[in-house]
Amino acid sequence: MKTILSRPAVALTLLAVAVLALAACSGQSPPQQSGASQPSEPQPMASGEAPDGSGISPILATTLLRTGTQRVSFLLTTPDALVKAPEVTVTTAFLGQGEAQGETVKAGFRLWPYAIRGAYDTELTFPSPGPWQLDIAVDDAEVQGTATLEVEVAEAIVVPDNGAVPPASQTKTLASEGTLKTLTTAYSPDLDLYLVSLDDAIEQPRPAVVVFSSPAFCTTPTCGPQAETLSELQDTHSDGANFIHVEIYDNPHEIQGDLEKAEITDAVREWGFDRIPHWFNESWTYILDADGRIHEKFEGYVTLEELEETLQEVLPAG
Repeated sequence: MKTILSRPAVALTLLAVAVLALAACSGQSPPQQSGASQPSEPQPMASGEAPDGSGISPILATTLLRTGTQRVSFLLTTPDALVKAPEVTVTTAFLGQGEAQGETVKAGFRLWPYAIRGAYDTELTFPSPGPWQLDIAVDDAEVQGTATLEVEVAEAIVVPDNGAVPPASQTKTLASEGTLKTLTTAYSPDLDLYLVSLDDAIEQPRPAVVVFSSPAFCTTPTCGPQAETLSELQDTHSDGANFIHVEIYDNPHEIQGDLEKAEITDAVREWGFDRIPHWFNESWTYILDADGRIHEKFEGYVTLEELEETLQEVLPAG
């Protein structure tokens, strides 16, 4: 039987998360991490402005953008609350030299666990690399206005991308370690997420859902209980796919709340997360198909609903 984190414990955890997120946004840097390869200091999440004075502030969750079509996620806030309008309109415009076709699309809102936060997601196509502007229009009974984000789009990104076979990193399992203490910083870990090594999952002829995260350390507004969400997904689809949580830190048993002692795990370096500008320990989730290729990737927290929808696309028919 799985151990479930109680709601009071969850509330305390999320309160701590909120404090850490506010510290990150105010420019107070958490302690540096040790290890052979260290990520950059955490910086405030990419955010924009409300040119019409509406007070709507966007926070970009998908910070790694490249040419082509990809999922893009963002949060919207006002000085008073999170914006939860069911749908907003996103219009893109190229700000670089030459011409590149923009587009106008709808982005839907997805509420996160415990109704504390939520984000919008949509698919955007960037034909050319360079600077782009996202104009986000909200027309809801409670909130009306426009917010603007300026983003930089690259030719390619530093982490494994859709369609590629990712590095076959050898990760720790319950069998290899014999204890959960060296596997995760999670308060109430799900044993089923530590049964298969990442390299084995890539080789096996079945889909896989892989989460890189550090449950006890959440430092941005776009983090969430990703390992718990993975566990919920695994409850429904354990027969059809592998489900793996990879702890970002290699020595969770030694950290004891002090990130100065933290060492980045090899898999994080091999997948390139520590080469992301200003990355600290933001979660990443990957869905692999039965051939071991990346079907979709998610930067920051992704809801159970969206994971379910995406996993269905790679599960065997019937």
